[in-house]
Amino acid sequence: MRIAVPAEIDQDETRVAATPETVGKLTKLGASVVVARGAGMRSGIPDQDYVAAGATVAEPETVMQDADVILKVRRPQLAELAACPAGALMLAIMDPYGQEAALAAIASAGLTSFAMELMPRITRAQSMDVLSSQANLAGYRAIIDAAASYGRVLPMMMTAAGTIPAARIFVMGAGVAGLQAIATARRLGAIVTATDVRPAAKEQIASLGAKFVAVEDDEFRQAESAAGYAKPMSAEYQAKQAALVVGHIAKQDIVVTTALIPGRPAPRLVTAAMVASMRPGSVIVDLAVERGGNVEGSEAGRDVETTNGVRILGYANTAGRVAASASALYARNLLSFVETMIDKTTNTISPNWDDELVRATLLTRDGQVVHPNFKIAT
Repeated sequence: MRIAVPAEIDQDETRVAATPETVGKLTKLGASVVVARGAGMRSGIPDQDYVAAGATVAEPETVMQDADVILKVRRPQLAELAACPAGALMLAIMDPYGQEAALAAIASAGLTSFAMELMPRITRAQSMDVLSSQANLAGYRAIIDAAASYGRVLPMMMTAAGTIPAARIFVMGAGVAGLQAIATARRLGAIVTATDVRPAAKEQIASLGAKFVAVEDDEFRQAESAAGYAKPMSAEYQAKQAALVVGHIAKQDIVVTTALIPGRPAPRLVTAAMVASMRPGSVIVDLAVERGGNVEGSEAGRDVETTNGVRILGYANTAGRVAASASALYARNLLSFVETMIDKTTNTISPNWDDELVRATLLTRDGQVVHPNFKIAT
């Protein structure tokens, strides 16, 4: 059972799919682990740490040779597929929505691929939930980035020279990222308000010491899917919610937006007019920028300063801005899933194709795109 960990070739990707901790556990399960030279450097992991944990270090161009399992962070690019052995299992964050050509290429390469972000949110799969592990860190980093860009302190400070008021922070979207942003902002002493279209979020927001802001009508009370995700809201509700928050945003020092709906463009929450209403020196962090953005004027990978002096931070791969922590959690997510596929008696990879976790995440197999949500019409 040979498990390969290639280096990520995307320049924005700082994470790695295995750490010395997970390598050690994989080798104890009978795996031979091969890591590409330099794969962990951007996460602060030198090659010798992998070797000490029991891995072999190989050159990037040969690391996937004869691999039974390939662990990656991002979906493989076309340049990588030629080096992937047909029949290998690949686990990664595949970002499959709207990527028909990329999925077809993965299928044609003969890979059995799994999209970790499609892991069902059930109790058994909590340790494999990459969306939660990475969003948690993104929410934390969003506040740190905002604080670094904001020209004032976050907590109230009473000094001999006078009192500095606490910063006001508004978090839009109270999923995993939003709740961590709230918790981090509160720990740093800010006055925090938050909003979300899911009724269950109201109590969660309050439990963290923040004030809930939302239009609580009949549509709001039915705005959560069975899987716990926010449902798309009607244009009428969005207009009412916008009217409520427009005056609120004008009073904020920092706004963090986190709203994402799987498979859809990010909903627009903050208009240019709202941005223009904020005071000079205010900061907005758009965590949905890679899906089109919640904020009008945000740009992926850029720190934009508007004409009225508001900074809009649109950093790509926010979780990767705390790469060591993000890699540690992501690698554990992968380890937990791989463990379910290992036959302990033969020390071989043997997925149970009827397992609900396998069925939910399996994208390609036997040269075909097999996931029902992404099958290519013929």
